[in-house]
Amino acid sequence: MSQRFTVSKSDGDRRPSDIQGEVNQLFEGDEPTTSSGAEGDDAAGTEVVVVLKGDSNPKESSPFINSSDAAAEKSQQYDGKNMALFEEEMDTSPMVSSLLSSLANYSNLPQGSKEHEEAENNEAESSRKKPVKAPQLGTLMGVYLPCIQNIFGVILFLRMTWLVGIGGVIGTFVIVFMCCATTMLTAISMSAIATNGVVPAGGSYYMISRSLGPEFGGAVGICFYLGTTFAGAMYILGAIELLLIYIAPKAAIFPLEGLEGAEAEAALLNNMRVYGTILLTSMATVVFVGVKYVNKLALVFLACVILSILAVYAGVIKTALDPPEFPVCLLGNRTLVWKSFDVCAKTTETANGTIVTTQLWRMFCDSPFLNATCDKYFTANNVSQIQGIPGVTSGILAENLFATYYGKGDLIARINMESAEDQDDPLTNSNRYVLADITSFFTLLVGIYFPSVTGIMAGSNRSGDLRDAQKSIPIGTIAAITTTSTVYMSSVVLFGACIEGVVLRDKFGEGVHGNLVIGTLAWPSPWVIVIGSFFSTCGAGLQSLTGAPRLLQAIAKDSIVPALRIFGHGKANGEPTWSLLLTACICESGILIASLDAVAPILSMFFLMCYMFVNLACALQTLLRTPNWRPRFKFYHWTLSFLGMSLCLTLMFLCSWYYAIVAMVIAGSIYKYIEFAGAEKEWGDGIRGLSLSAARYALMRLEEGPPHTKNWRPQLLVLVSTDAEQNVEQPRLLSLTNQLKAGKGLTIVGTALEGTYLENYEQTQRAEQALHKMMETEKVKGFCQVTVSSNLRDATSHLLQASGLGGLKHNAVLVSWPRNWRQGDEHQTWRNFVELVRETTAAHLALLVPKNIAAFPSNGERFTEGHIDVWWIVHDGGMLMLLPFLLRQHKVWRKCKMRIFTVAQMDDNSIQMKKDLTTFLYHLRIDAMVEVVEMHDSDISAYTYEKTLVMEQRSQMLKQINLSKNEREREIQSITDSSRGSIRRKNPAAVTTQLSVTEDPPAASKEEKPEEEVQLIHDNTTPASPATPATPLSPEGAQSPGEQVQMTWTEKCDGEPAKPPGAATPEGIKDIFNMKPEWENLNQSNVRRMHTALRLNEVIIKKSSEAKLVLLNMPGPPRNRTGDENYMEFLEVLTEGLNRVLLVRGGGREVITIYS
Repeated sequence: MSQRFTVSKSDGDRRPSDIQGEVNQLFEGDEPTTSSGAEGDDAAGTEVVVVLKGDSNPKESSPFINSSDAAAEKSQQYDGKNMALFEEEMDTSPMVSSLLSSLANYSNLPQGSKEHEEAENNEAESSRKKPVKAPQLGTLMGVYLPCIQNIFGVILFLRMTWLVGIGGVIGTFVIVFMCCATTMLTAISMSAIATNGVVPAGGSYYMISRSLGPEFGGAVGICFYLGTTFAGAMYILGAIELLLIYIAPKAAIFPLEGLEGAEAEAALLNNMRVYGTILLTSMATVVFVGVKYVNKLALVFLACVILSILAVYAGVIKTALDPPEFPVCLLGNRTLVWKSFDVCAKTTETANGTIVTTQLWRMFCDSPFLNATCDKYFTANNVSQIQGIPGVTSGILAENLFATYYGKGDLIARINMESAEDQDDPLTNSNRYVLADITSFFTLLVGIYFPSVTGIMAGSNRSGDLRDAQKSIPIGTIAAITTTSTVYMSSVVLFGACIEGVVLRDKFGEGVHGNLVIGTLAWPSPWVIVIGSFFSTCGAGLQSLTGAPRLLQAIAKDSIVPALRIFGHGKANGEPTWSLLLTACICESGILIASLDAVAPILSMFFLMCYMFVNLACALQTLLRTPNWRPRFKFYHWTLSFLGMSLCLTLMFLCSWYYAIVAMVIAGSIYKYIEFAGAEKEWGDGIRGLSLSAARYALMRLEEGPPHTKNWRPQLLVLVSTDAEQNVEQPRLLSLTNQLKAGKGLTIVGTALEGTYLENYEQTQRAEQALHKMMETEKVKGFCQVTVSSNLRDATSHLLQASGLGGLKHNAVLVSWPRNWRQGDEHQTWRNFVELVRETTAAHLALLVPKNIAAFPSNGERFTEGHIDVWWIVHDGGMLMLLPFLLRQHKVWRKCKMRIFTVAQMDDNSIQMKKDLTTFLYHLRIDAMVEVVEMHDSDISAYTYEKTLVMEQRSQMLKQINLSKNEREREIQSITDSSRGSIRRKNPAAVTTQLSVTEDPPAASKEEKPEEEVQLIHDNTTPASPATPATPLSPEGAQSPGEQVQMTWTEKCDGEPAKPPGAATPEGIKDIFNMKPEWENLNQSNVRRMHTALRLNEVIIKKSSEAKLVLLNMPGPPRNRTGDENYMEFLEVLTEGLNRVLLVRGGGREVITIYS
């Protein structure tokens, strides 16, 4: 039912309480409180605190129906109030002062917070490219043997025996098993990915990028490229080590003879650098001349590898029958470097029985005579000779089971052998003993060994050349890993069972005449191993220098890393010249390190990261169950992939935690760079599937309930208009969006077009592109939406209703104030605006209306000082508090201070009110100054009547829709001219800026009705908790949560014109003005609303004229359309003279809370 108010003359002057009561009526729909506005135009310098909690009375669900039964009583009490502009809002948006009594009991009912979790969903993963040439290769030649060649390498020949000696058979077996298990699990995952479509050149890079997206693909692809490049450096260093130590020691440019300690180490490293650079240059030249020569030599190098391994196994068998003669000379339990002496004895007896000293004696004594002064340790201990390779049946395995770690410079001594030595004596003649060249520990061994199991991607890299890739890749790769793993694990046991411990721990074979340790075991000759391993390492280096540039070229051609585009070019035949040059430079940096043991952990990091993401890709695709995930290889499971991924991560930190962190930082930096600057690619990758899956799951969770107040933030629907060229007309609206959102939450930028979708499709696309471009320019992160309908009103309504998806919908609408709405040809614009206000209220959406949007700052501007003023007249759920807080998070508004003004009523204690509000702000963690403004009572001025008269006369003219435009302009001009003449005769003391009406042609409106209904829409706030007592404005008591109340009141003139309250007595008339006849016929509801707007505007201008931004409660519009133009006029008067204004209407719920 509607409330009817009868306006009549009062019997005396209006009381101050009457004036404040109108303030209440503006925002409240309940019975007016007895408290009223405090007197004093120059109110004390208080600033108003906004209370976040409102009293919401549950009424009928209709947005426009008020179920109050106290209409008659209310009609009496609303008469003569000072806040009439907001009188319909009080039911759901009470005055701030009416909430102070409930501040102590303030509470917010939890409404359910939602955590967005990731989930699995169906998404296609596509991998399709054409084979380079006709497939010819089978499993053996295409996959198995290339993998064998790449897996077996320098570590097996140069470091495996040392690993067994240092780590022990058990420890080394664990390392080998972990690494081989990692590669096997990775091979299973890789087989699943590789058989899920064609994998062209690029191998692991292609698989990861098409499975995990361009960002992951680029990051891991570059890591794989760096790993392959450093592998080339490791192979070259291994070849140079074989050359300078075992094949041609005399070729050293920096001689090692006579050098000890650090000097000898530096000389060796310098030799490695020089010869490594020479070999790298030669290899790069071969690759540049033509890769076909490398491919032709591949079989030769592979034959060398296989022959070397067979020679080792043959030697093991021979040791069981006839152990070879490789004596080791010990002084006490210390291993001697067998290089400068021929006989392992202090003295020898000649044929005639004479005892003579040996070369060994001369090494430790100052003369060859028996009475010479010798080294103390040499004198105290005997020299003994032991068999370096006692054989597989000797039982030496028991001594080599456990680890023996050394520090750098420690003596390599035989375990379980006594020696006479004085611990206090310094070590002398250290260059005569075999010493540890590095400090060893378990994790170091892992890092050094892991490169020996890399190379499992060789088969998948050649998938385009395979006759049946779906069959060959899994079988060939897994068979190769099985073979190499068997060889590695058997080698660990056989080396420990055949070779003496001191020989195993002798990295460079110094105790066995400088022979390669594994060579001493080989049959028929150590040179088989030395020569074979030299050529195999050279071949592996060539393969790395061949494969790495092509991998970089594949990444560059995908254009996902803009900085690498130049490396996509090459020679006319497609050879990657620039990529080869970069690869050689990076490889040279590894060679300059010069230590095989230092380079190995580096490439281990990159390979492990690559393998980790291969496992992740397989696990992700399996869990997502994407429709295109149909591998021919069936023997995989996501648990195996996760196990492999976990092993990779574990090994990374086992090898070297700091190298692992560096590798992750590199990969992360590349990922963010591609994400920031890379070209957009759509490869149907699994990460997109995961994103869609997570989004779907989160949307379903959002449907379960609204977010908790703590999580509430404005999810904006920004309504912009476009010109004839589909360019955005209000770019500053998007600037404000960026400043308000800072990239958080949901933002939908929408625009409406008039016409039909079929005829305006291209126009729609242009508008969408313009929105995208403007959003990028203003750095607004979100989505855009264009709606086409037969008229703009319907199109905007469709945007309001249909934007968003499920629980991810907008909760606030941002739309600019309609410019030039008074112009006759713009009448539909403001009608659409008022309808939009109604619809947002009915939909429980917050509404933000910036006025003078062109004056708002751009994102590049900075306010170095100033204030953001909040005029908190009615409680709107806390929107007025939250918005300036969000704005101040942006650099544009960061330096601005926040001030909050509220209006005190006559019966309120302004001092206590300010104190309570300050406390409330403190609990809200909002830093703001508080001022309580006391608006003294004042009679309605002549200017108010004149203003209302002009407004109503304009409305009257707008109803004459049959007049021509020129006739309407002439009619309205005569009215405005007479109005200005009347206004000039009076002194409008209550306003600072007069409204010009001469430029406002009329617009058509509906015919006048016998009675005028002014129905205001208003939204409710989140209800009070049961513990909160109802305020005097809410006699019905507590409200049910979540309901919105829409209230209607009607003012009826029962035949007799209503008289202005201020003219009730001769004294009143005399004090104010002489009543004009035309004033007595004015609608008193409009007079009171105009008075409210003018009075509020006066106070706001006085307090906030210098503010950078003013936020103000936005009154609700009338329900019936006949009062729309009056509503717009009220808002114009309310905000007149202010530079930047943001009108705010709450969405019917609490948006801010004091609770953590």
